[in-house]
Amino acid sequence: MTVVPEALDLARIQFAFTVSFHIVFPAVSIGLASFIAVLEGMWLKTRQQHYLDLCKFWSKAFAVCFGMGVVSGVVMAYQFGTNWSGFSSFAGAVTGPLLTYEVMTAFFLEAGFLGIMLFGWNRVSPRAHFGATLCVAVGTLISTFWILASNSWMQTPQGYEIVDGRVVVLSWWDVIFNPSFPYRLAHMSIAAFVVAALVVAGTGAWHLLRGRRDPAVKTMFSMAMWLLLIFAPLQAFVGDLHGLNTREHQPAKLAAMEGLWETKTGGTPLNLFGWPDMKAETTRYAVEVPHLASLILTHSWDGEIRGLKEFPKDERPNVPLVFWSFRVMVGLGLAMIAVAIAAVWLRRRGKLFTSRGFARAVLWLSPTGFIALLAGWVTTEAGRQPWVVYGVMRTANALSPVSAQQVQVSLLVLVIAYFLVFGTGIYYLLKILRGGPDSADATDTPDRQGKEGKQPDTPLAIAY
Repeated sequence: MTVVPEALDLARIQFAFTVSFHIVFPAVSIGLASFIAVLEGMWLKTRQQHYLDLCKFWSKAFAVCFGMGVVSGVVMAYQFGTNWSGFSSFAGAVTGPLLTYEVMTAFFLEAGFLGIMLFGWNRVSPRAHFGATLCVAVGTLISTFWILASNSWMQTPQGYEIVDGRVVVLSWWDVIFNPSFPYRLAHMSIAAFVVAALVVAGTGAWHLLRGRRDPAVKTMFSMAMWLLLIFAPLQAFVGDLHGLNTREHQPAKLAAMEGLWETKTGGTPLNLFGWPDMKAETTRYAVEVPHLASLILTHSWDGEIRGLKEFPKDERPNVPLVFWSFRVMVGLGLAMIAVAIAAVWLRRRGKLFTSRGFARAVLWLSPTGFIALLAGWVTTEAGRQPWVVYGVMRTANALSPVSAQQVQVSLLVLVIAYFLVFGTGIYYLLKILRGGPDSADATDTPDRQGKEGKQPDTPLAIAY
């Protein structure tokens, strides 16, 4: 098949656009589902009303994110048939069953119990309702398992052979538990919890700045800070392990992440900043720290890291993109750790809920979870190029026989539709978050009056 470069670039842009919209909604859903389960468990244990208020409030946000995640996921999946039929034909024996397992074991579980979780408060017993909430939370994690198994196999393929130009599975155990899978699963799951913690923290900060000091607002802000204190440093630890795995299985990606062109003996410096020049094969204006790359990436003072010049030019990723996306992710992660530590200091001084400067900082920090998440995925996916299945199938060979004009039209339609549909959904979600949780101690406002005990008349009414 003759590949049209313009069609390939547009197809990659289209997939990047749709996956960027999609990933943020499941990430929030995964984190919020577990958070809601914890809140409901605390309510069952303590019977304190503010836990129930928070549980119902965040269930509204979860419902909106879950709905938008399903819609965006369906659209993204269609592209395997429209733009990437070469990949589907080649690797469908792996990706098809894994995505089917995700639907059968995770989506059915989530969808089956979601109705009870959202509408069953006065229709089933509290314990039965809590069981439904747990099933939804577990379902989101099972979904993460299968999606990451599929993506990880594309990064570090194992357990297969190629027969007549197509992948044939030899061992499903090796396919699923491929070398990078444990690290990617942990990294993505923790990222989802961090994203959700920052959304909760930002919402709490918004209401603290507006003068609310009721138990519901203080509880969600406090819990979010504890979650950030636990998961942000844990993410750094898992990221370090993931980096060691990447060095072993995807050395070109690691070299691009660090902007390293030469393989140096006796210790490799870390490029804190700089501008990788792919034509000149050097990182210009580099600010280096001697031996630090070896120390971080090999855990030894003089460990060797392969440079990009050891790989053919047509097997190198877009180095500036990978280099800077990685630094955005790491930089924001360090900022999250700093804020979590500052929260501990303020908590000990009794000023966690009264420091307006800290609340503003948290409010500004809250969107960075999404930015770090997207930067991480850019690093992962752009760093894999030019391979769609690393070392096995090039991205150019995965393209459908489509013209640049066809992809251009579909991309334009998707951009318009996405900004209309998901722009409206995001606006509605922000409106819910601005409203805040109901509380007997909160000042009554028109949008809170008359809610107590009211049952939704339609499925969408759960978000009102």
